[in-house]
Amino acid sequence: MLRRVLLAAVLVTAAVPTLPAHAATEAKFEPAAFAAAQAAGKPILVEVHADWCPTCVKQKPILGRLGADPANKDLVRFVVDFDGQKDALRALNVRSQSTLIAFRGSEEKGRSVGVTDEAQIKALVDKTRR
Repeated sequence: MLRRVLLAAVLVTAAVPTLPAHAATEAKFEPAAFAAAQAAGKPILVEVHADWCPTCVKQKPILGRLGADPANKDLVRFVVDFDGQKDALRALNVRSQSTLIAFRGSEEKGRSVGVTDEAQIKALVDKTRR
């Protein structure tokens, strides 16, 4: 039995892609972690996502590429589940899935809703560094 558990753990670990050392961190939105990142003055991107949303599906690979860009190595990405995190939506004043919000510390630098153009999303992410 232990052998099966160890084999399963190895297979799962092998199946999970490793991020480059310079990749932005991505995490589920948690108010305490978000507040800590803001207090530390970190560049932050909040991504409001719904699995059923076609716009979110288009944004996801773009956000992944931007997160892997060495220029964004310090970026902290928080993903808000549009269907399951209603308190976060209220706190962030979000009314729609596919909303992206850029912060530098506690200062909101910009937001977009429904944007799938890579250049526009990159411009929003760039605001987190200014």
